[in-house]
Amino acid sequence: MKIIHVTPSPEPCQEAGWYASQYQLDCEVNREFVLKLKPLGSLLLLDNLRQPFFKIESHHYMLKGLLGEKSIRVACHREHEDEIDKIRLMIEQS
Repeated sequence: MKIIHVTPSPEPCQEAGWYASQYQLDCEVNREFVLKLKPLGSLLLLDNLRQPFFKIESHHYMLKGLLGEKSIRVACHREHEDEIDKIRLMIEQS
Protein backbone atom coordinates (compact mmCIF):
# COMPACT_ATOMS: atom_id res chain seq x y z
CA MET A 1 0.00 0.00 0.00
CA LYS A 2 1.36 3.44 -0.87
CA ILE A 3 0.98 6.65 1.11
CA ILE A 4 -0.20 9.27 -1.37
CA HIS A 5 -0.47 12.30 0.88
CA VAL A 6 -0.09 13.22 4.56
CA THR A 7 -2.10 16.04 6.14
CA PRO A 8 -2.20 17.27 9.73
CA SER A 9 -5.12 15.83 11.65
CA PRO A 10 -8.10 18.15 12.13
CA GLU A 11 -8.35 17.05 15.78
CA PRO A 12 -6.09 19.06 18.13
CA CYS A 13 -3.80 16.92 20.26
CA GLN A 14 -0.57 18.93 20.17
CA GLU A 15 -1.15 20.44 23.61
CA ALA A 16 -1.04 16.91 25.07
CA GLY A 17 2.36 16.29 23.44
CA TRP A 18 1.03 14.27 20.49
CA TYR A 19 1.13 14.96 16.77
CA ALA A 20 -1.38 13.34 14.47
CA SER A 21 -1.64 13.09 10.72
CA GLN A 22 -4.12 11.67 8.27
CA TYR A 23 -2.43 9.34 5.76
CA GLN A 24 -4.18 9.15 2.37
CA LEU A 25 -3.59 5.73 0.83
CA ASP A 26 -3.79 4.42 -2.73
CA CYS A 27 -6.14 1.54 -1.77
CA GLU A 28 -8.94 0.91 0.67
CA VAL A 29 -8.00 -0.37 4.11
CA ASN A 30 -9.01 -4.01 4.49
CA ARG A 31 -8.67 -6.71 7.12
CA GLU A 32 -5.53 -8.20 5.56
CA PHE A 33 -3.78 -4.82 5.57
CA VAL A 34 -4.63 -4.24 9.24
CA LEU A 35 -3.39 -7.70 10.23
CA LYS A 36 -0.05 -6.98 8.52
CA LEU A 37 0.32 -3.91 10.77
CA LYS A 38 -0.25 -5.95 13.94
CA PRO A 39 3.50 -6.13 14.78
CA LEU A 40 3.35 -2.36 15.45
CA GLY A 41 1.39 -2.81 18.70
CA SER A 42 -1.73 -4.10 20.37
CA LEU A 43 -4.55 -4.49 17.88
CA LEU A 44 -8.25 -3.82 18.34
CA LEU A 45 -10.14 -4.92 15.22
CA LEU A 46 -13.91 -4.63 15.25
CA ASP A 47 -14.68 -5.92 11.78
CA ASN A 48 -18.15 -7.21 12.60
CA LEU A 49 -19.59 -3.71 13.08
CA ARG A 50 -21.68 -1.95 10.45
CA GLN A 51 -18.67 0.37 9.99
CA PRO A 52 -15.62 -1.84 10.74
CA PHE A 53 -12.96 -0.11 12.85
CA PHE A 54 -9.38 -0.80 13.92
CA LYS A 55 -6.87 0.70 16.33
CA ILE A 56 -3.23 -0.23 16.89
CA GLU A 57 -1.59 1.18 20.00
CA SER A 58 1.93 1.33 21.32
CA HIS A 59 3.34 3.42 24.17
CA HIS A 60 4.51 6.12 21.75
CA TYR A 61 2.07 6.00 18.83
CA MET A 62 -1.37 4.99 17.65
CA LEU A 63 -2.94 4.13 14.28
CA LYS A 64 -6.66 3.99 13.71
CA GLY A 65 -9.12 3.93 10.89
CA LEU A 66 -12.17 2.45 9.23
CA LEU A 67 -12.10 -0.56 6.95
CA GLY A 68 -13.20 0.40 3.46
CA GLU A 69 -11.71 3.92 3.70
CA LYS A 70 -8.58 5.14 1.89
CA SER A 71 -7.02 6.88 4.88
CA ILE A 72 -5.81 6.18 8.40
CA ARG A 73 -4.90 8.43 11.30
CA VAL A 74 -1.42 8.14 12.81
CA ALA A 75 -0.58 9.85 16.10
CA CYS A 76 2.84 9.90 17.70
CA HIS A 77 4.20 11.38 20.91
CA ARG A 78 6.52 14.30 20.15
CA GLU A 79 9.44 12.71 22.01
CA HIS A 80 9.29 9.64 19.77
CA GLU A 81 8.77 11.09 16.30
CA ASP A 82 11.50 8.79 14.99
CA GLU A 83 8.89 5.99 15.23
CA ILE A 84 7.05 7.56 12.28
CA ASP A 85 9.66 6.22 9.85
CA LYS A 86 9.06 2.68 11.13
CA ILE A 87 5.29 3.12 10.78
CA ARG A 88 5.53 4.52 7.25
CA LEU A 89 7.79 1.67 6.16
CA MET A 90 5.42 -0.92 7.61
CA ILE A 91 2.44 0.67 5.81
CA GLU A 92 4.24 0.79 2.48
CA GLN A 93 5.37 -2.83 2.79
CA SER A 94 1.83 -4.04 3.51
